[in-house]
Amino acid sequence: MKKEEVHARIEQVGIIPAVRVSSAGDAQFAAETVNRGGIPIVEITMTVPEAPKVITGLTSNSPAMIVGAGTVLDIETARRCLDAGAKFLTSPGLILEVVEFAVKNDVVVFPGALTPTEVITAWKAGADFVKIFPCASVGGDSYIRALKAPLPQVPLIASGGVNQQTALKFILAGAAALGIGGELIPKEALQNRKEDRILELARRFTRIVKEARSHRSSQ
Repeated sequence: MKKEEVHARIEQVGIIPAVRVSSAGDAQFAAETVNRGGIPIVEITMTVPEAPKVITGLTSNSPAMIVGAGTVLDIETARRCLDAGAKFLTSPGLILEVVEFAVKNDVVVFPGALTPTEVITAWKAGADFVKIFPCASVGGDSYIRALKAPLPQVPLIASGGVNQQTALKFILAGAAALGIGGELIPKEALQNRKEDRILELARRFTRIVKEARSHRSSQ
C-alpha cells in the first residue's frame, strides 16, 4: 500500500487504536479484534515486547490492515519498524530525525507535538498529520479548536484522554482523527479475552466519529 493510500485511509477511518500492552500475544489479539470491529488501522507501540515481530505477523496475516509503529524515538528503531512492514511511524513527541527519515522513505509519519511552535515545526518538516499529545491535559477539544484557528491547513490527531464522552467534541473541534488506547481496548477485556466488549467499543467509536463528521459538515 502506497503512502497516499495509507494517508487517505487514516483520514477516512479517523481512529488510530494504540496498542500498548505487556505481551506480544495481547497485542496480536487487540489488533485483530479492532480490525474485525471495523477499524482496519492499528499502532503497535515499541513498548510492546517484540513489537517488530508483532508488526510482521499482523501485516502477513492481515494484509488489508494498516499496521504502524508507535513510540518510535530514533532512526534505528524507525528502520527496524519499516523492515518489519510498518506503514506509518508515530511518536509521543517531536523527533525531527524520525520525521525526516519517514519523509525520505516515503512513509506516513505523525509526530507528537503540544505547542503551536512544535506543530508548525512538525508540519514544515513534512509530517502528514500532527498528533497533539497529551491532549486532554492541556484543554482537550478547546485546545484543538484553538490550534485549528491559526493553523487550519494542519491535520491534527487528538491523542491522550480520548474517550466516549470526549470523542465527539474532538472531531467537532476540528481533529482529523483520534488516537485511542485503553478506552477502546480495556485492560480487563484484553486479559479475559472479551472479544465482544472490544468489538462493541470499536463500533461505538466508529459511529461517534461518523456522526460528529456529519454534524460538522452540515454546519
